[in-house]
Amino acid sequence: MISNEGARLGAEAARRLAQTGLYEFESGLSDTEFARIEREYGFEFADDHRAFLAVGLPVNVPPEEGQTWSKPWPDWRSGDPDELRDQLGWPVEGVLLSVEYNGFWHEGWGERPADGAAALTTARHHLAKAPTLVPVYAHRYLPAGRGSYGHPVLSMWQTDVIYYGLDLVDYMHQEFDEARGGVDENWNPKATILFWRDLV
Repeated sequence: MISNEGARLGAEAARRLAQTGLYEFESGLSDTEFARIEREYGFEFADDHRAFLAVGLPVNVPPEEGQTWSKPWPDWRSGDPDELRDQLGWPVEGVLLSVEYNGFWHEGWGERPADGAAALTTARHHLAKAPTLVPVYAHRYLPAGRGSYGHPVLSMWQTDVIYYGLDLVDYMHQEFDEARGGVDENWNPKATILFWRDLV
């Protein structure tokens, strides 16, 4: 059972995206499909993300040249499981790349081991405890978690993490609405999820 507010936000986000006319939609995911996906990939969708996908699955269009993701909308129904796992793993793998090549180290992990392999092992251990992020579109993510909703959408590129929406509804406006204009001075998202909020 998802919360009323989560259901409202997800449905409104789907409506906003549909209004842009940029994407077609397949039928939304069923409860049975959600159960299979969550079991297979080991997370639970946040309420608004789940409601968004229950309204309809956005269909990918052919990628533009040089686009990072050939299929930015995760195809939870019939996508390649390895591709979905790669997209799910993108935030953690990005941080590990920064640890290995850019000297990144989170202060909450204690002292950085001098040995590079030991540093990666320690970072991987800590990242395994970080809340799971679930791809919405390409490298834009929401935290997992049944019973939660309204989180800011985060854009993840290694340890370069920025806000891309106050919530899922605002994200659809920021990412896809060509008439969006400038950002309002009151636009002030606040990430609440442990670890990832420290990177924003």
